[in-house]
Amino acid sequence: MTVIDCSSLRDELLELASRLPAVPRADLPAFLEAAKEASADLPASLAEALDSFNVSGNEDGYLLLRGLPVEEEGRLPRTPESTPAPAERPLLTMEAMLGIVGRRLGLHTGYQELRSGTVYHDVYPSPGAHHLSSETSETLLEFHTEMAYHRLQPNYVMLACSRADHERRAATLVGSVRKALPLVPEGFRTHLFDRKVPCCVDVAFRGGVEDPGAIAEVKPLYGDASDPLLGYDRELLAPEDPRDVEAVESLSKALDEVTEAVHLIPGDVLIVDNFRTTHARTPFTPRWDGADRWLHRVYIRTDRFGQLSGGERAGDVVAFTPRR
Repeated sequence: MTVIDCSSLRDELLELASRLPAVPRADLPAFLEAAKEASADLPASLAEALDSFNVSGNEDGYLLLRGLPVEEEGRLPRTPESTPAPAERPLLTMEAMLGIVGRRLGLHTGYQELRSGTVYHDVYPSPGAHHLSSETSETLLEFHTEMAYHRLQPNYVMLACSRADHERRAATLVGSVRKALPLVPEGFRTHLFDRKVPCCVDVAFRGGVEDPGAIAEVKPLYGDASDPLLGYDRELLAPEDPRDVEAVESLSKALDEVTEAVHLIPGDVLIVDNFRTTHARTPFTPRWDGADRWLHRVYIRTDRFGQLSGGERAGDVVAFTPRR
């Protein structure tokens, strides 16, 4: 099951949220430890769905929790206009859900070069945002596996919605390699498997250099040949060999054909399997009225696919090392 209706669980989930510190950024490790304890008491149906997804994923490459508790519109603060969030900001219900559900899956991780190394990110439209930034709004945020170029890329990208865009046009697009692979000709699948392709990196990881070029190498398909993992970024993959170009284009076309659109609404938490999918976001029009689209994002690492080596804690901040 890809979409889980949690509306009947709201009272139980609010009780779990009430156990968490009221100001999460005052002591984030303590907050995430409390979230871990609360995650052990998640309703059985939800806990089982999360554990199953964590072990084997699914064909769609994502899990959508719908109907979670969320503040009514009148009780929400204005959509942020700057980042990072103030350390004194009180806990929002969607942040609580990301804490509890995320700790059921693994370890919340911050990235030193991204958003000042913060773990919780507000995602909102920002005027003049770079086209590769999540803060862009009126252009398509192209398909990408989050930080595919980073040796410690997150296993999951989690997005929680406190406020949708006014017209509810914005969609998160997800393309699953499990669905796309049968559409890629066998010759291209074989060519791309374990094949290192040059890859550029996002602005935050360029060390202040405007264009350092393809400083990473990413394998578009790797792992188990019968059920491969995906490393894909439409903007940043930079194949040079003509056969690589052709094979990546074939993979890209297949991912387009299997894309699913998820329109996030308040009370949604979307969990994207970041090793088996690529995701994007369609354009929308902000009004700059304090009530624009407002998501909360965290990255989760687990011990699968070599993302943990032992001794890590939830809330750790890791430095950039490019895949080579």
